Amino acid sequence: MKLLRVSNNNGEFLTSDGQYLPVDRISKDDLLRLVNLALDEKELIEFDECDEKAVKNLAHQVIYRSVLQKLQDLHARRKQFADEAARLFYEPYEKYRQQ
Repeated sequence: MKLLRVSNNNGEFLTSDGQYLPVDRISKDDLLRLVNLALDEKELIEFDECDEKAVKNLAHQVIYRSVLQKLQDLHARRKQFADEAARLFYEPYEKYRQQ
């Protein structure tokens, strides 16, 4: 599944209904959904790379690069992120379980 793509010299993101919209129209709900997809171990995700020749709009370049970098980082560290979250709640869980 391609979360971010470059099309017609614009950066675009995948919406919840499977359509692509320009990255300058991304909302916090869209970002949260993309983050969840990037952290999902079962999802095979991909992104188009961004360069000045492919994306002409400067605002799209800045937004696209920022979102791309964060999603790639999260996707690469998804296992570590899940382990840290589990470790964070392990002690309270054990304490509650023993009561």
